[in-house]
Amino acid sequence: MPVRQKQTAQAPVFTERTAWRQFGTGWVPLHGSVLGSGVSFEWHDFKTHAPFDWGQSFHPRTLEICLNLEGDGKINTGRMEAAFAPMTVGFYCRAQQPLRATREANQRHQFLSIEMSFDFLQQQLGEFVTSLHPLVRDVVSERPEKSFVAPVAPMNSRHQQILSSLRQAPVLAVAQPAWFRAKALEVAAELFFIGQDHEELFCHRQKRLSAERVEKVVTLLRKNLSQPPPLEEIGRAVGCSTFHLSRTFSAAMGTTIPQYLRRLRMERAAELLKSGKFNVTETALEVGYSSLSHFSHTFHETFGCCPGLYPLKTPAQKTEVRTST
Repeated sequence: MPVRQKQTAQAPVFTERTAWRQFGTGWVPLHGSVLGSGVSFEWHDFKTHAPFDWGQSFHPRTLEICLNLEGDGKINTGRMEAAFAPMTVGFYCRAQQPLRATREANQRHQFLSIEMSFDFLQQQLGEFVTSLHPLVRDVVSERPEKSFVAPVAPMNSRHQQILSSLRQAPVLAVAQPAWFRAKALEVAAELFFIGQDHEELFCHRQKRLSAERVEKVVTLLRKNLSQPPPLEEIGRAVGCSTFHLSRTFSAAMGTTIPQYLRRLRMERAAELLKSGKFNVTETALEVGYSSLSHFSHTFHETFGCCPGLYPLKTPAQKTEVRTST
């Protein structure tokens, strides 16, 4: 009797076409295939009336670059988050576990993505491993099992020129495989290289950016004490996600953004009351409190006396009076 061979079920091949099907011609594959040549280029131009699960389009074991022209997108690993605002560029890696990523609702989204498989990066960049960005270095040398997102940066003129040329390849069809491969390496040279000697400079740059963002937040809050912008709007103004901004601010200032706003409001309230030109109700409204009882409670917590008695009866002044007598 013939022996029947046991058939083993194969895992389905990943495809992102399902993710983009709802947008029709809003998703345009320009060249290549991650499963074939190891690199692919795609153009996206669509509108969505509900948040779109962008992460379902990310190939496993692939590093992807996003040149973002319009629309807001977020990518989150649980430990790191990147926010793609208009005219920004960045990259992220999906290892085995999926990335949480969304595109905001009621916006037009225009961006170009370049996907590179781990094998492609190993073959093309292996000899440069010591000069690569630390996150890319991990992919090329260790092929990590953990996904990641890199910090997002403003799109400069070179990025814009690259994006423009990629949308319409200026060479014959027969030459396009070589041309697109060269463009992939050009973008990699722009974004992935940092150099062993410059790694410390990279860290200093990140610290400087964090300090600048914190300073911008403080400025925004001081200008808008009565009606401060939402955290999402502040994040867009300083160029990073709310998650990253909150962590950066807390690390630098030792307090959260809402707590710092409350402190600024109380400091301003004390100045107004001390001037004698504002009564308690006017002061509360001036610094953004619609509830007088809430304002009075917060003020008492901060200064140790109710606002109606300030600045005559604060604990510090009582101590001064007893000492002088």
